[in-house]
Amino acid sequence: MRMVVDINHPAHVHFFKHFIRQMQEAGHALMVTASEKDVACDLLRAEGFAYTPLGRYGTSLWGKAVTLPVMDGRMVRAARAFGPDVLLGVASVRAAHAGFLLRRRSVIFDDTEHAKWEVRLYLPFADVVCTPACYRRSLGPKQVRYNGYHELAYLHPSRFRPDPSVLEALGAAEGERLAVVRFVSWGAVHDMGQHGFDPASRRELVASLERHARVLVVAEDALDPALEPYRCPLPPERLHDLLHYAAVYVGEGATMATEAALLGTPSVYLSSLVGTMGNFEELRDDYHLVVATQSKREAIDEAVRLASDPGAKRTWAERRARLLRDKIDVTQWMVDLVERTVPPPEEPAGASNGC
Repeated sequence: MRMVVDINHPAHVHFFKHFIRQMQEAGHALMVTASEKDVACDLLRAEGFAYTPLGRYGTSLWGKAVTLPVMDGRMVRAARAFGPDVLLGVASVRAAHAGFLLRRRSVIFDDTEHAKWEVRLYLPFADVVCTPACYRRSLGPKQVRYNGYHELAYLHPSRFRPDPSVLEALGAAEGERLAVVRFVSWGAVHDMGQHGFDPASRRELVASLERHARVLVVAEDALDPALEPYRCPLPPERLHDLLHYAAVYVGEGATMATEAALLGTPSVYLSSLVGTMGNFEELRDDYHLVVATQSKREAIDEAVRLASDPGAKRTWAERRARLLRDKIDVTQWMVDLVERTVPPPEEPAGASNGC
């Protein structure tokens, strides 16, 4: 088969990287298309993937609306030249639109219930929409659920082995406790109008954690000058190694909060979006791997409590082991789904009976 994999966020690189390699090893041809979003292209290069750049969406809602047809056009031209049998993406509006216009199958993955505009834009045009089983919305007959999380496509033990050399790269002393803090820009369409820490609580969080651990801040945009010295010096492809060895994670990033939990690291997630996503309800209520809250005070207090607790990592490791017994290798599920549901090239595109 010939496949287009569309990347519109750094997390999508991780989500698809093992899928891309496994499909290539099986003899399929793949083209990667990508937006210039944060460090997405840096990650693609670090992983050794060639890609076709499509440019970037605007930063405002108006800018995104204006550039949407432009990005659609670029996607259609790139895909038409490649001649795919299937297009894949995470909440990828342009992959669904291009598949519809080119009369090729599209498979869309989504785990963000509050991303209502993206769903409205891709759902009428997609062929299959894959969501975690805990996803709270019903998307109709196109929806296929799987027993896992997006992050288990790359953090399942069959896919990820932590590299301890990350500690050397940081110059970390033996036994030094590390606290990872994540601040986001709130620029995505589904994040507009949402919030997390304010400037004062950001400073309080870092100062409070610093009493118990070395603080490393991961941020999408400029930091308060007082916090800039805490910026994590690692390249983005090393962050999962860092999360594995950290004593605690706290931040506004939903993906990184889930990643920390799945790596067995105590995780605190602060966002006005808490309560809208099924994966966090499951991770918090069923597995007790994430402290998810809308309260800045609670987030700071819980982060400090976990950073100062030498037994927290052991507790989280036990909880993680239980979760992994319940969940699947998501990459293998993706491979099986595509090979089972996409017609081989010699068949007409409409010959499949679906999932």
